[in-house]
Amino acid sequence: MRSGFTVCAGLSGIGFVVLAIVINAVYIRGRLPMPVAGNGFEAVAANYAEVGTALRRPSVAAPAGWLFLTIFAAGLLAVSWHGGSGPQAWALVGFAGVLMQNVTFACVEALRFGLATAAAQHRESMPALWTLSNVLFGFNQLFLATALLGFTATGVLTSPWQTTVGYLSAALLFLSSSAAPYNATATSRLAFLGGIGWLGWATWIIANSIALVRL
Repeated sequence: MRSGFTVCAGLSGIGFVVLAIVINAVYIRGRLPMPVAGNGFEAVAANYAEVGTALRRPSVAAPAGWLFLTIFAAGLLAVSWHGGSGPQAWALVGFAGVLMQNVTFACVEALRFGLATAAAQHRESMPALWTLSNVLFGFNQLFLATALLGFTATGVLTSPWQTTVGYLSAALLFLSSSAAPYNATATSRLAFLGGIGWLGWATWIIANSIALVRL
């Protein structure tokens, strides 16, 4: 069953996770502001006022990450669903979740530049933009949960431990997403659930990517 497309999809999944880790490392090392930083607004505003053009470097790689994730999800869809309305049709739900997360996170990424501009030129608009960024970032976790739920429910390329990781991570991401309105200032006590869920999501992607490469 091995094909060039499934191998490409598997490598794309691995590439997405590696790229996501690298981008987050750049943000942390450069002390660039993130929606989940948990800092007070004054600290966030000062941080955004100082970053200048530093936001551009990690964001240059973001489109490649979204492309990798889409190809990976298309690979899972190709091997999971072949028409009909059986259990494998859940793959359509998973693919929809990936597409929605790409669109939503592109908005989150763009908001960072809006915040940087507001910090330098129009401080009064920062609270609204910061709140929008935090809540949208939180709601985005719903689409990660949707992707995990859909593809895991198909039962394709999923070992028992992957199934457990998939459903558990989806549940954590869903709970974190539901608490997004309470994380408007990035100080929610439930925000850590999203971080744990994301680690599970990354692990699940690597495992399924390896399975795709081996098909």
